[in-house]
Amino acid sequence: MLLVGFLTSYLVSLAGNMVIIGLIRLDSCLHTPMYFFLSSLSFLDICYASSIVPHMLFSLASGHWTISYAGCKAQMFVALTCGITECMMLALMAYDRYVAVCLPLRYMTIMNHTACQVLVAFAWLVSLMLSVVPVFGLPMPFCGPNEVDHFFCEVPAVMQLACANMSFSETVMFGRDIFTLFIPFSFILATYGRIAITILRIHSNQGRRKAFSTCTSHLTAVTLFYGTAIFMYMRPRASRSPAQNKMAAVFYTVVTPMMNPLIYSLRNKEVKGAMSKVINLGRNMFSRMA
Repeated sequence: MLLVGFLTSYLVSLAGNMVIIGLIRLDSCLHTPMYFFLSSLSFLDICYASSIVPHMLFSLASGHWTISYAGCKAQMFVALTCGITECMMLALMAYDRYVAVCLPLRYMTIMNHTACQVLVAFAWLVSLMLSVVPVFGLPMPFCGPNEVDHFFCEVPAVMQLACANMSFSETVMFGRDIFTLFIPFSFILATYGRIAITILRIHSNQGRRKAFSTCTSHLTAVTLFYGTAIFMYMRPRASRSPAQNKMAAVFYTVVTPMMNPLIYSLRNKEVKGAMSKVINLGRNMFSRMA
């Protein structure tokens, strides 16, 4: 049952995010900063889910829950990099909405294509640097049995296997969590506070609805991802339980990559319009071939 559920979630995630990327590439109407960040988020979600779910599916199907030390390190590094990048990507998308709503006349000047590329590249670079230290730089001596009480190699779960004093490592990890979770989340809250003030100053109800509608999808994605990530990483270690950790991890590694394409497409007229164009084009090509 778990195998079917996770396999379905993974396939929906792959298909949904690939469709989003394809639509944005094919439709020139979607060649805007907002959709550039959305396509980057979709690519990121594919990488995030693919770093964890395929090995988990293999383990569920075969019954062999083993992974090499090098494989565990690699999985920790890729998953941690993707997780930190997603934190920053959601913050960049909040900044994009801030400029669009609060500085509309300067939007295309500030959020030009080069600036968007630099911001995304910077997010990936910082995430790579912040992932190297906890995965490869901190000493984690293991004395056995090396059984990770999790469905993948996540840093907190692996650290619990260490047989040395991990106080320094935990302090470093907590500092990283503040930088990658609390600061971006605070930035998002401040950004949307400023957006809310701007929207309230709009006199027409239609204008308010239009401005707010561009932010609802992003707010939903932020709540889903940050809610579970903060619950997982910002709690004291003594209050954590393996069952709660696994449940929270399922949300931000499996559910969020699956839900993001639905969140950004179901209420988005431009994405639905682009999808209709592609479907109609496919029907016309099929009818001509027939």
